[in-house]
Parts: sequence; structure tokens; C-alpha cells
Amino acid sequence: MMGGHHAASGAAAWVAVTASTPIAFGWYPVTDVGIMTGAVVCAGAALLPDADHHSGTIANSLSPVSDAVVKVVETVSGGHRKGTHSIVGVVVFTVIAWLVGMLAIDTGLEGDLKTILIGPGIVCVLLVAFALKALKITRDTKILPWTASISMAVLIAIFAPSEWYWMPFSVALGCVVHILGDFITTQGVPLLWPIRIRSPRWVRANKKLPFDDMWRYGGNFAFPILGSAGSKREWILMTPVSLYAIVGVAWAALDQMGFDTMSVWNAVVGSIGDMVTTWA
Repeated sequence: MMGGHHAASGAAAWVAVTASTPIAFGWYPVTDVGIMTGAVVCAGAALLPDADHHSGTIANSLSPVSDAVVKVVETVSGGHRKGTHSIVGVVVFTVIAWLVGMLAIDTGLEGDLKTILIGPGIVCVLLVAFALKALKITRDTKILPWTASISMAVLIAIFAPSEWYWMPFSVALGCVVHILGDFITTQGVPLLWPIRIRSPRWVRANKKLPFDDMWRYGGNFAFPILGSAGSKREWILMTPVSLYAIVGVAWAALDQMGFDTMSVWNAVVGSIGDMVTTWA
């Protein structure tokens, strides 16, 4: 799956899981601020598995920091579409986010600013930069990514410091969504890495069996309903997914500003119901 679509799927998944609106599940409810900021952070987290590729979308998203991070991840994970695209990769990324999330400094001030969690801020800077790069919002790799990413991290730290509790979950969700996205393309993912179970010869020899596409010779598993990355089927699927993410974030923003979005929703649903009844 393409980088921009990974980011959009991460944002959409965040809205679906965290929002308490009629268009979401609300399994892990957060505040409106958490929905808005978390959507961007989760979009960046949905690119983390591709931090194993030195020429990928995120490699140059926040130079020179992102370049260094990618080189380390690429070396440790064994290269592209290996360790980071597995169950082990999801666990490792989540644990790192949780550990880094505990880094804090005592400012000596009173109130919410007494303790500032700098760890989540660092993670936020990286993930926001990844998302902005993948969504082609920041093309300048020198100034704009740093400014936008640091600004968001500082705003959350100052105005909504309690929001940081969801950081590890957003990383886990983003990584899972990324792997699922690659799982439904032809190349598949090595879910059981570092264990690599190659498909047997009889599977590869019989092209009429679906297993040949689902169980790759190199040990990757796939359910390639989208075909190759960037296919028309991928665009057909991801266009409404991207729109859903935009609507979910906009809904949270309007709620935060005090708009009665539920009244509008009920009016729209009622109008649709009346039209269906009339046509029936």
C-alpha cells in the first residue's frame, strides 16, 4: 500500500476506534482534542513499519533525525518488509512508545505544567512529521516539517497534557493498520518474523490454488484483494476511507468549538429516512 494511504488508514482507524459519534465505534474513547491530534499521530504511526527502508517515504521526513532512525531500524529489522511488518514489530514499537512516554521533567511550577512529559512529545514530533510527509503536506524537508511537528507537540504538552496517555495505543493501532494494509496486497507481510515458513513446492506448482498468492515462497502471508500497491482497487477503497477520516476529525473540531453536531446529524438522518419512506 502507498505511503499516503497508510497514513489515511491510520487516521481513519483512530477516528473509528476513539470517537463516540454515531459514525464510530468508540471502543477507546478520548476527548475531541485527542481525536484531532491522535488522528495525525496515528497517521504517522501507520508509517512506522516502513521505517525499515532507507529510501521510503519517511526516511527524509525530518532530516537528519529521520535518516538516522531509519538506518537503525533497517539494520535491526533485517531490511524492508521484514521485522517491522510482523507481530514482533508491532510489540517492539509499542513497548518503545510506552517506555519513551514515561520520560518527563519537573518544571517546579504549579498545576498542569508541574510535570511535562517530554517523551511523548519526542514521539509526537517524529510521527507528525511522518504523516505530513506521506500526505504531501510538507514538501520542504528542512524547515516546515520541524516547525509543524514541534508546534503540535508543544501545543498538546501545554494545553492538553493529559492527552499523552493514548500515545502507546496510537502507535500500536497505526502499526497494526499498516500491516493489514500490506497484507491485502500481493507482496504480503512476514507476520511470524523471525520465523520464516516457506510455502511447500506443491503449493507453488499448482497455480490454480489460491494458496500460491496467499502463502509466498519467502514466507510472507497475503490476502491480495487489492492487487499490487497503488492499484485502482487500492484507490477505490482508500478514497472513502480518507474521506471518513476527514469527516471524523472535522466532527471533533466542531464539537470542540461548541457546535451542536448531533442535531445536524439527526436532521440529516431524519431527512434520509423520510426520502427512503417516500420512495418505498
